[in-house]
Amino acid sequence: MARYDYKCPECDNTFEVEHPMNAHPEVDCPKCGAQARRVFSASGIVFSGSGFYNTDQKGKK
Repeated sequence: MARYDYKCPECDNTFEVEHPMNAHPEVDCPKCGAQARRVFSASGIVFSGSGFYNTDQKGKK
């Protein structure tokens, strides 16, 4: 199960809903009952350190 952010276009309420990644349920706002829309945001993953860059594989001179 994954958690997703939803925002209501009527009352601007933002809330989380937990459902399977392959599910696309219609979600209603818990405050006003209007149909909410899923909010997409950038991931917080940062790849750093050895092995994540093309230049890390080159031989040392």
